[in-house]
Amino acid sequence: MREDHIERGKAIQKRTGKTFYLATRFLPERVRHATHVLYAFFRIADEVVDDAKGVPPAQQRDELETLRAQALGEQPAEDPVLEAFCELRERHDIADKELEEFVDAMVTDIDKDRYETYAELESYMRGSAAAVGVMMTAIMDLEPELEEAALPHAIKLGEAFQLTNFLRDVREDIVERDRIYLPQETLREHDVSETELENFEYSDRFAAAMKAELERAEELYREGVAGIRYLPADCQLPVLLAAVLYAEHHSLIRARNYDVLSSEPSLSTGRKLWCLAKTRWHWHWNRDPEAVFQRVSAVPTADPGTEPDLHGHEPGDGVPTR
Repeated sequence: MREDHIERGKAIQKRTGKTFYLATRFLPERVRHATHVLYAFFRIADEVVDDAKGVPPAQQRDELETLRAQALGEQPAEDPVLEAFCELRERHDIADKELEEFVDAMVTDIDKDRYETYAELESYMRGSAAAVGVMMTAIMDLEPELEEAALPHAIKLGEAFQLTNFLRDVREDIVERDRIYLPQETLREHDVSETELENFEYSDRFAAAMKAELERAEELYREGVAGIRYLPADCQLPVLLAAVLYAEHHSLIRARNYDVLSSEPSLSTGRKLWCLAKTRWHWHWNRDPEAVFQRVSAVPTADPGTEPDLHGHEPGDGVPTR
């Protein structure tokens, strides 16, 4: 890929995805450059619908279909990021299916602003988040058997990241896009009305609904992090760091008793650097991603009675230690 294409992708990621950008900096160059391009492509597609105030739906669809055709190589790429993405797609044999899933999810955002069940939301995330995890796995060039083992976990980790974003951005999504990603069934179960959300009326009932969805996201993190061990050794820490950073928002949400309606929780630079420092320190002593994640992340262990051994592993787990 041309240097100027990589730099354009890097600039977009640095501007629009500061948390993921921090983790990306620790990837080896062969994966880091590709990640800049992938992220920039995702953002360009996402902004067609997220920054579409006053743009007719038909025009948004046309823009996404043009982007789809260019990304698949069916039309000449008109943007340096798309040109670089096409090269990336061919070099790493990224399946057309994943690209189609992703663009389809962006098309969904044009008209759909409520999700009746979590299953419905999960289906949306299969394109908007899980496809991203699959593409990230592809650019790491795993051996076929390791890729097969890693993919289900990469899908879960992508969904975990996005669900955290949905929970963090409840207020922003309502204000800027009139979207509610909290499943309607969860809101009904806790007797929270849509009107209350739209008026940003916090209550114990809303806190209970948020708690339920936060716990759902945390199970996705556990499943996702379990697959980091299948990634190339020089990619494991950056992916683990991304998981720790995204999950850290859960600490902020719990600290305000799940009130994300008054304002949006945001990680300070100092807090991000603290997450980075403690993750790297524990990684120095133990190269088991699950053990380190349990120790340093905001996600509680599934079994509170189980404490990871940071200076070794359970016998027979097959994971090398340092």
